Amino acid sequence: MILSMTGYGKASAEFQGKKITAEVKSLNSKALDLSTRIASVYREKEMEVRAMLTQSLERGKVEFCLWVEQLDHVNAGLINGELVSAYYCQMEEISQRYGIPAPADYWQTLMRMPDVLSRSETQQELSEEEWQVARDVVQNAIGQLMTFRQQEGEALQKKFEEKLDNIAALLAGIEPYEKMRVEKIRQRITEGLASIPEVQYDRNRLEQEMIYYIEKLDINEEKQRLANHLDYFRKTMDEGHGQGKKLGFIAQEMGREINTTGSKSNLAEMQNLVVKMKDELEQIKEQVLNVM
Repeated sequence: MILSMTGYGKASAEFQGKKITAEVKSLNSKALDLSTRIASVYREKEMEVRAMLTQSLERGKVEFCLWVEQLDHVNAGLINGELVSAYYCQMEEISQRYGIPAPADYWQTLMRMPDVLSRSETQQELSEEEWQVARDVVQNAIGQLMTFRQQEGEALQKKFEEKLDNIAALLAGIEPYEKMRVEKIRQRITEGLASIPEVQYDRNRLEQEMIYYIEKLDINEEKQRLANHLDYFRKTMDEGHGQGKKLGFIAQEMGREINTTGSKSNLAEMQNLVVKMKDELEQIKEQVLNVM
């Protein structure tokens, strides 16, 4: 079963009057593009957090945030008023200068800015018990994202199966036109020669030239290779996650065979089917970018 690179996860837990929250979201990317925002109290564990994310997520543009809110007002930190004012003035200035809409809730935004809440040195120290709770929160958020990726992957695989079936049906639809195409070529050449009665020609040589011409337009090899690529795409999906790049390569090869078939199809009905196959393949190529 394939996995999608798109996902979202969020988890929270309480510890001694604090609410610890982790949020992680991911989009498609050629490699792992990881950005993190971690509360200062947990910053010493950033490398461990990155290792957890890297090991589980593998690929994707990943944004991770870990923050803590004080629930116990007795032990709450002091708000740095001067810093809040400075942040507010900067946000107002940027909003007016660049025409960016101001936040709907300034207070909530400002309270998440760095160093707005000041705490004593003892409050800033991270205990092993608190980190274990925070670590579990991070792991739970990652687990939720992975579940989301799996669900999205199932939907993608179902979509791919549908598109592959459509291409296979269109490919089979070409066959009835192939004999018709050969006969039309033969008829067109014969009628052309008949319209010029004074021309003398060797019938044996004519047959040889027609056979050569028809062989050049033969698409049996392209049809067989395309059918093989369709089967290989299905088998690769069943191999599990981490096959996104491979599926992309297979889709490219499918495109080659479809394009060659189109260039050899000098019959309008066959070319119409080729156009439909290209449309189905383009939808596969768009979605395969989201596969792990």
